[in-house]
Amino acid sequence: MVSHKTYIGKAVAACLAVCITAASFSLPSASAEIKQLPRPEIPGLFVSPDDPLQNLTARSAVVMDAATGRIIYQRDMDARRFPASTTKMMTLIVALENADPDDIVTVSKTAAGTEGSTLWLEPGDKIRLGDLLEGMMMVSGNDATVAIAEHIAGSVDAFAAMMTEKAHDIGATDTSFVNSSGLPDENHYTTAHDLALIAAYGYSVPGFKETVSIKEKNFQWVRDPEHRLRNENQMLWLYRGGNGVKTGYTDAAGRCLVSGAERDGIQLVAVVLDSVYMWNDSIALLDYGFDQVEPNCLANKGEIVAEVPVVSGRKDSVKVRIADSLVLPDVKGDTMGYEREINLPHFIKAPVKEGDVVGRLVIKHDGEEVASADLVAAESIEQKSFFLAIKKAFNRLLNGFWR
Repeated sequence: MVSHKTYIGKAVAACLAVCITAASFSLPSASAEIKQLPRPEIPGLFVSPDDPLQNLTARSAVVMDAATGRIIYQRDMDARRFPASTTKMMTLIVALENADPDDIVTVSKTAAGTEGSTLWLEPGDKIRLGDLLEGMMMVSGNDATVAIAEHIAGSVDAFAAMMTEKAHDIGATDTSFVNSSGLPDENHYTTAHDLALIAAYGYSVPGFKETVSIKEKNFQWVRDPEHRLRNENQMLWLYRGGNGVKTGYTDAAGRCLVSGAERDGIQLVAVVLDSVYMWNDSIALLDYGFDQVEPNCLANKGEIVAEVPVVSGRKDSVKVRIADSLVLPDVKGDTMGYEREINLPHFIKAPVKEGDVVGRLVIKHDGEEVASADLVAAESIEQKSFFLAIKKAFNRLLNGFWR
């Protein structure tokens, strides 16, 4: 492969934040008057005088750019803590990657009897897997997580092992799952940073964003006269661009929230663990995050970036274009620019069809790959016919003979 590199300078960061904060932990309506609350006295919580978010009440917190994994703010993000129902993000990821959403799940007696928050499932219910995943993320149904685990892995233990393995594969190595719901267990733990990594990875999984951003939906199997579920994640209403992801609470974990928002092509993920005012904290984190970034379009869809020789084609070369746009954040105070690397073969053999993937555009930051896009042929080139090739060769021979 041939590698071409160009360097993209830093853009000046701009404020993209919308200054709204939540009134309290109680679930406010979308039209509720929202005001900022000062941080109360929290036993054992130390906040550095240099912390830019003094009113944050979470013991662990982080806001991160999902595409690059770059940390914009953090407080004790590597401390081991209980995740409560934020666990269900990984339940969703493993299910999406290992099963078909159109599978029909038969609810067992064990699943129906699971303690805690519920979708009111009953033994023998037969429900589409995709519906269970949506309901699980909307109202945190523990019974659904067990039905899903049993359907995919045969047991909760086996499914939890898959969850832990997947977490470690994506870099969340300080995480251990022993169940699919988030019910308390001393061996079921994670960190704010790991949850941010899991959520960021989730946004790259087909079906994840669509599932975690559902506000309200009707399901005929819901045992309620209206057959309707409403998402418990109020950030979908409270925050402009809010598009996920999961609430959580147990006595051991405290109030937890992983939230996501997208603006101007930038997807941020915020995590608060053991928080007094989790809505306030999450909004403050996302506001701060968007205030620190400015979108930088590093690749435009359709942009011609190179020309590659074609062997045995009716044309000698083919132009190559970028298949998808790439927008990444410039972050205030970051002096390291992005590096754009174009990887293409030395030549392509005909025939070539317009849209064929012929290479890859890689964006790097500080030497690490943070994004990529396919490079595709901008036109079709037919294979040169055998007789035409012979004719051209013969003409070249004659020209050389009479020269």
